[in-house]
Amino acid sequence: MAELRSRRKLAAILSADVVGYSHLMAANEAATVETLKSYRDVIARLVVRRGGRVVNAPGDALLAEFPSAVEAVQAAIEIQKSLEGHNNELEPQRRMKFRIGVNLGDVIEEADGTIYGDGVNIAARLEKLAEPCGICIGRNIYDQVRGKLVCAYDDLGEQQFHNIPEPVRAFRVRSASAAVAASPAAEAPPLSDKPSIAVLAFANMSGDPDQEYFSDGITEDIITELSRFHEFAVIARNSSFRYKGQSPKIEDVGRELRVKYVVEGSVRKIGNRVRVSVQLIDAASAAHIWAERYDRGLDDIFAIQDEVTEAVVARIAEGIKGARALHARSRPLHSATAYDFVLQARPYRTAYTAAASKTAVRLLRQATELDPNLALAQASLAFVLTGEFEEGWAGDPDAELAEALAAAKRACALDDADGYAHASLAYVLLKFGKFDEAEHEIGVALSLNPNHVNIIMTSGWVSIVNCDPERAIEMIKRARRLHPFMGGWELWTLGQAYLDAKRYQDALDSFAKVTDPPTDMFLERAICHAYLGQEDEARGNLRKYLERAREEFSSFPAENPVAWRAFFLRYHTRRRREVTDHFIEGARKAGLNVA
Repeated sequence: MAELRSRRKLAAILSADVVGYSHLMAANEAATVETLKSYRDVIARLVVRRGGRVVNAPGDALLAEFPSAVEAVQAAIEIQKSLEGHNNELEPQRRMKFRIGVNLGDVIEEADGTIYGDGVNIAARLEKLAEPCGICIGRNIYDQVRGKLVCAYDDLGEQQFHNIPEPVRAFRVRSASAAVAASPAAEAPPLSDKPSIAVLAFANMSGDPDQEYFSDGITEDIITELSRFHEFAVIARNSSFRYKGQSPKIEDVGRELRVKYVVEGSVRKIGNRVRVSVQLIDAASAAHIWAERYDRGLDDIFAIQDEVTEAVVARIAEGIKGARALHARSRPLHSATAYDFVLQARPYRTAYTAAASKTAVRLLRQATELDPNLALAQASLAFVLTGEFEEGWAGDPDAELAEALAAAKRACALDDADGYAHASLAYVLLKFGKFDEAEHEIGVALSLNPNHVNIIMTSGWVSIVNCDPERAIEMIKRARRLHPFMGGWELWTLGQAYLDAKRYQDALDSFAKVTDPPTDMFLERAICHAYLGQEDEARGNLRKYLERAREEFSSFPAENPVAWRAFFLRYHTRRRREVTDHFIEGARKAGLNVA
């Protein structure tokens, strides 16, 4: 009968624990108990929303199980985001931070729902390995969720846990906004003597982690609007968002990002109303220069962004005469719902997986259908569709490329003063072999928005395709001055420029700084190792490339050498044929059977 009262099953286990609970209790016992009870309710609600079950919650800990690894990790991400919002409303000494560990394992379930086994024990050990407000997962979870969630991972290597006989490979989970490894700010070139500013990620005060994209999107668009001004330097979104979820000293932010001013704020979206609070702070003294709160209807969100930009410019950019007139563009009223779809798409655009890209395309198509006159939606759609073509993810490559071209042209027609629209057109034109036109469009984009890091990086890519890798390297280094914590796709692009310049070791050094690398990077690594005569490393990276490409690419050439050559000629676009031939020869040296 005992056997009937328990059973074995495979489950994803989530273990959570409060950091410094004893210290919190000693400081204020009643308040700590109240906060813990409230936070447990938040966690339980999010666990259930993702199809999980809270097993028990002894002391300051909580244990939950899920039938799905993906849902378990998604729940962990949502828990940390939600608790971050709640913590922002508390005094610093009362904030309660959790560590979370997630593991997939075989467990024993008793009749009362209690679960036991190494699967549970390893989850608890992984949780202790996580940073405060962080998430740590085991290799078995990583294998299930990689490429399925909008986040990135740091490989922490093999871990030997107490009373666990075999080592466990552990990974740190990072959100999409930090989908790449941050390179030390000390390596970044200094900014110019211009006034410089960083806009920190606005806090999501809506009490709903699903609204995180909205507060992030508002912040990004304010950064974009500020970057239109030639007179001062604006730190890139990926560097300023490095502080998201933290409570850094403004002086530290100023020193690390080398800026004179910092903007911070919060967003609360409730129904059709939005409240945006903004402060402009002197980074050296942490003194508040200006603060404002906007309480408006959601349809006024564009006006709020303009007013924030104008107020900041008027206070920091001495010598800019008529800032309002310089900034003002005739921006027609747009659908708030369409804009919301654009914001929802942004984290998927930076996840660099086929599944995430398709989600971004779906959301942006919804935005353009709702409001065909929203230039931002059209330009964003053009970028994503072209990226899908470039990565080999497009189901119908020719149709998607044609759609991208139409969207980019419409974006420019709708707002000819939008540098991002011209950059999207430059990016698409490269795929049609219109290299001179692409060069012209990116020049227009840079003249309109010289501080927009994505535009500068697109200029670098145009130079790569136009077979001028040294200029590309120069442009990427220029971008790095505005993005001191550069990583991911930027360093990947830098590595591609070094590869075309035949600076193979520099390319490998750049690739090495990218965590959770995209599939194509394994082939590029293989080519660099092959040209350096490092045969084992070349073949190892080629093997990883083929394993992933077979799963991801809609037009995988398999074992056909002629098909491989056609594949590279179509997707590895370069203006001069000898540069593409150099790439193909490198792939052949690495061991790929290509004609």
